[in-house]
Amino acid sequence: MKEFVVLVDENDNKLGLMEKQQAHVAGLLHRAFSVFVFNSKGELMIQQRAASKYHSPTLWTNTCCSHPRENETYIEGAHRRLEEEMGFDCELEFKFSFIYKAHLDNNLTEHELDHVYIGIYNNEPNLNPDEVMAYRWVELDELKKDIEKNPQLYTAWFKIIFEHYVSYIEA
Repeated sequence: MKEFVVLVDENDNKLGLMEKQQAHVAGLLHRAFSVFVFNSKGELMIQQRAASKYHSPTLWTNTCCSHPRENETYIEGAHRRLEEEMGFDCELEFKFSFIYKAHLDNNLTEHELDHVYIGIYNNEPNLNPDEVMAYRWVELDELKKDIEKNPQLYTAWFKIIFEHYVSYIEA
């Protein structure tokens, strides 16, 4: 089944639909969401993308990220993908949104109006092996240092989103 993304302008006005990979080839602005799930110790759950993913395989990224479907709100999409990828759901709180553009492998471009959500969860995930090959809990300071030291281990979008998230919480 082909996945479609919702193309938008900078004000989140819907312009149409496009097949996901085609939108990434063309680098067109579309809706997206990113989920950061923390435990009660303040550690962030990050995931390592499955080796079978068509872009950015085996790279580490935030807990969950994807695109809302045509008739789905951002928050509904975030809950759906959290369950599909990580095998759990939790309460999510909207924090901020922003637009970014990131060049990926395979001549693809992420150009997204991204809504960022946070949640709290203290149990183990039930990973979908088609989506995720591993996960770990990490302290934000440790993660920031590792991204600086080993940027090649992380997805292009996560490095951008993480920087925005850190700026947001420090403001």
